[in-house]
Amino acid sequence: MTSTLTENVRKTVLENGLIVLTKEVHTAPVVTVQVWYKIGSRNEEPGVNGIAHQLEHMMFKGTKNRPIQFGRLFSALGSDSNAFTSYDQTAYYGTVERSKLKALLVLEADRMQNSQIEPEQLASEKRVVISELQGYENSPEYRLNRAVMQAMFPNHAYGLPVGGVKADVEKFELEQVEKYYRNFYTPNNAVLVIVGDFETANTLPMVKEVFGELANREQRTGNRQELVVISPSFPSSPHTSLREAAPTAPLSTSLPTSPCSIPDDATCSTWGDPKTAVAPPCPTPIILREPGAGRLLQVVYPLPDVNQPDVPALDVMDYILTEGRNSRLYQALVESGLAREVTASVTSLREFGWYEVLVTAASKQDLKKIDSLLNNVIANVAKKGVTLEEVERAKNQLTADVILSNRDITSQGMQLGHDETTADDYRYTDRYLAAIRLVKPTDVIAVIHKYLTKEARTVGFFEPTDKQTTEIGHKVDLTQTTENFSAVAPVLVTEVVKYLPSVDLVTDALLGVVDKASDGEDIAQTLPQQFQFTNGLRLLLLKDSSTPTVTLSGYIQGGTEFDSDEQAGLAAFVAENLLSGTKTKDALTIAKTLAERGASLDFHAYSEGVQIEGDSLAPDLPILMEILADVLKNSTFPIKELELYRQQTLIDLQIELDEPSQVARRIFIQSIYPQKHPLNTFPTEKSLQRIKRQDVIAFKTKHYRPDTMVLVLVGDFEVESVRSLVESKFADWEVSGEPPLFKYPTVSLPEKIVSVNRVLAGKAQVVTYMGHSSINRYNPLFYAVLVLNQILGGDTLSSRLGTEVRDRQGLSYGIYSYFLVGKNTGTFFIEMQTSPEDNTKAIASTRQILQQIHQQGVTALEVETAKHTLIGNYNVSLANPEELTDTILMNEVYELNRIELHFFTQKIQQVTLEEVNQAARELIHPDKIVVATAGPGAS
Repeated sequence: MTSTLTENVRKTVLENGLIVLTKEVHTAPVVTVQVWYKIGSRNEEPGVNGIAHQLEHMMFKGTKNRPIQFGRLFSALGSDSNAFTSYDQTAYYGTVERSKLKALLVLEADRMQNSQIEPEQLASEKRVVISELQGYENSPEYRLNRAVMQAMFPNHAYGLPVGGVKADVEKFELEQVEKYYRNFYTPNNAVLVIVGDFETANTLPMVKEVFGELANREQRTGNRQELVVISPSFPSSPHTSLREAAPTAPLSTSLPTSPCSIPDDATCSTWGDPKTAVAPPCPTPIILREPGAGRLLQVVYPLPDVNQPDVPALDVMDYILTEGRNSRLYQALVESGLAREVTASVTSLREFGWYEVLVTAASKQDLKKIDSLLNNVIANVAKKGVTLEEVERAKNQLTADVILSNRDITSQGMQLGHDETTADDYRYTDRYLAAIRLVKPTDVIAVIHKYLTKEARTVGFFEPTDKQTTEIGHKVDLTQTTENFSAVAPVLVTEVVKYLPSVDLVTDALLGVVDKASDGEDIAQTLPQQFQFTNGLRLLLLKDSSTPTVTLSGYIQGGTEFDSDEQAGLAAFVAENLLSGTKTKDALTIAKTLAERGASLDFHAYSEGVQIEGDSLAPDLPILMEILADVLKNSTFPIKELELYRQQTLIDLQIELDEPSQVARRIFIQSIYPQKHPLNTFPTEKSLQRIKRQDVIAFKTKHYRPDTMVLVLVGDFEVESVRSLVESKFADWEVSGEPPLFKYPTVSLPEKIVSVNRVLAGKAQVVTYMGHSSINRYNPLFYAVLVLNQILGGDTLSSRLGTEVRDRQGLSYGIYSYFLVGKNTGTFFIEMQTSPEDNTKAIASTRQILQQIHQQGVTALEVETAKHTLIGNYNVSLANPEELTDTILMNEVYELNRIELHFFTQKIQQVTLEEVNQAARELIHPDKIVVATAGPGAS
């Protein structure tokens, strides 16, 4: 790599201590603004676990100057905004059109100094946070990880769940949250990151104007608040004992069984003691026996902090052990049939880190046997070493992964913010990549000997008990219609206009007087060049030299619509096994060829087609195209690979049928669409068992054709060179006849409300789907529907559903509405997650909002606000190569003119209030919906 990720980054420190990182990227008219606070779950202890996360939620509730939900302000700006809490930091980020830069700065400065936390809002948002935590609790993997981490780090906050625990969240008092805000949300504990299309010389004075007068911690509190910092010592030999008891909340509904479990009578006396931050050896695994599906093995080894020089070698080691089909543990565990999946990651934080390996066992496989083999593989690698080829392949993968993950400005900002707050150096990733290039095989073996010892690890088993599932069949849902809740007030968009910062065009746009005709000028210059070969294959190419990468997206008309009930899953069998071997290359050779260059290529079947996704560094595009053409034309589907995939898919099905979100979606879709409709067909154990190799070959031969294929590439290349390359690889792919078509049956709405409820044992949160069939992509109301959906539930903080159900009542962590459209079908639905006790009320409130919009419509100001949000979000999305590539692809799949890429914003701008209210009347049917719930005793 000839250039670095930070070569044009400028670091400025204001007098109040605020660190400002600016990076100009002039490839698209957008900018990202991010504020990173050096506070995370690391700054907590038992009793206040989750307070950093709770404070993150409260930071959206408004300020003294702007007593309004900030999500509504961000949405009005067309900002792609969000926030997260991690171990070492809490970050807030938004990406907008460049004209909105100062608006974001003003809003972030306002909530850094003036956030106002009201008791009623805290009580409501605590319910939202608990709902979020219950969603995590639905995952056996989360519960196992929590138990293992608390056992590994009994006296350090890294052993606590980042999001907190319900028992602590319920007890948070207003004064506690306000104290954390005063102590940690200050300029000298924050990093401001700005990346995108701006001029640094003009922007820094603006930053100083907006942030320069904010008081730092000493000025706000009168004294310096010391952060919780524990610096654990690591053993000089693997036999050094560091462990003492530490307090903990109950880990789950059933406590883990192990001699290493935390004593119930533990005290806080050892919390913060560096000598006890990391636990001593644990001779037997922690075992969780709870309802669920799929046996899990988790192994965690303690590691040093992010700035320790062993970190690059540890990452190379991880890739050799677990990345891809050629990795050591994949070969030993997955290829052998013992495991469905093995994943791992190196976590490197401010104070120390860990190496985590997670194995999903194959059906009826013993976790002790898998654990023993895992140990043997690591011991064998330590004894016999690794090859230079393995090391070089891992180094190439790591380098490519970093570059490919920084293709858009939001990700570039994230990299800078993370590095500055975790490693105290925004240039850390550049140093890291330089160190990666120097790693040798001996370095890999050294870190295995040093850290991956059997004595140092903590092990956890998840052993599922018998799963109990109860289904309540179709019935009229009477309970939701008889609830008597207070009337829901429409969102007052005038308040949004009132509190928006005074920025050029913003207020005018909200009032519907802005002329958006100029928006397309920049996009028009980026229209892709289109080609069609004699065999029918369509190719669209767009040059983008902002990063030395290429992004690929493709489509073939071979989706699940062609699956029969008897062989449901056949389309996925074909798509997922294209890389399993060709006439000249086996699966390992294909995987190795891609891995050596850090490239990726994947195929996924959905209802109306097969999605192709790939990326690579620009010089490696010929290799990526060679593999793509080979697997599409010459795949052989070896029996061994198909049987391995079948067993993996059967395990996936078991796990899927234990996940409330998947179960609710399945029963919702099957309740809307009748039998023999493609969307009604889902794989079952019987259908997967019926699929034979000859069926896979026949399906591929029949449905994979160049005349239904679209290929889009965006990246650093010369168009004519790539056109010639693609033609040379695909010109000899010929088929005869016309491609198969499926005639979709007519779908009627239900005559009344239908409720379906699936009770899943051992779950903490209910997932609900509500909706009915709807329009396809070609309906003339399509653009009006997008505006309607944005108003209804397009954003969980600013929409009508979000404002009422989530923000005011605190009934759901997330509630969204969708109009999913395809070439042949469309589905309207609302998805939400709730506590079991809040489910009935949340459904009733949602139906009330649907009734209100259906009967009364929306306001003109809501329409203009939603249009501005959609246009802003769309323009921001075009700056992301992956989203841009997908947009170009789907426009071509829907046979839209390629200038749709430019005219989409104009079509949104032309939507009228009358059209939106027509869509509300004709396309939302509150009394003819399906309500599907899955979870613990969902009502």
